[in-house]
Amino acid sequence: MRKQKGFSLIELLIVVAIILIIAAIAIPNLLRARMAANESSAASSIRTVNTAEVSYYSAYPGTGYGTLPALGGASPCVPTAATACLIDNNLAQNGTPAVTGKSGYTFTSVVVAAGGINAQYLINGAPIVFRQTGTRDFCSTEDAVVRQDPTGTAAAAVAACQALAPLNN
Repeated sequence: MRKQKGFSLIELLIVVAIILIIAAIAIPNLLRARMAANESSAASSIRTVNTAEVSYYSAYPGTGYGTLPALGGASPCVPTAATACLIDNNLAQNGTPAVTGKSGYTFTSVVVAAGGINAQYLINGAPIVFRQTGTRDFCSTEDAVVRQDPTGTAAAAVAACQALAPLNN
């Protein structure tokens, strides 16, 4: 009788079944970890914009706070009121049709004029695809407190953002 070489079909099917079971356990955890990383990046981007807004307000007091495009600038960047070079241009141009998002989130900014200057701002980060790229919306205003909305809906006004729970609570 000859000695058999190789694997039988049953042995191969058992190995494939084990690999599929391991993948079924690991993939959801990987997706949750990716969403958590996207949310962490979004909150960090909001903090970066808060810092840039304070710097912009100090550098251009006649203008007040700036919009996202005013805070950024294409490389090589020369600081002006229109392009302050305070944040990365990928974040500054986020939300425009040519830019699809940063780490699964899109960012928008709104400034509110009062007394001839931009006296208030609202920065908002919303997941591109709710429950796939993130589950929370993040926003902040001139008080520099990052707030979260677990429904994933973007805050449209400064007062709406200020009514949300702070991120660290």
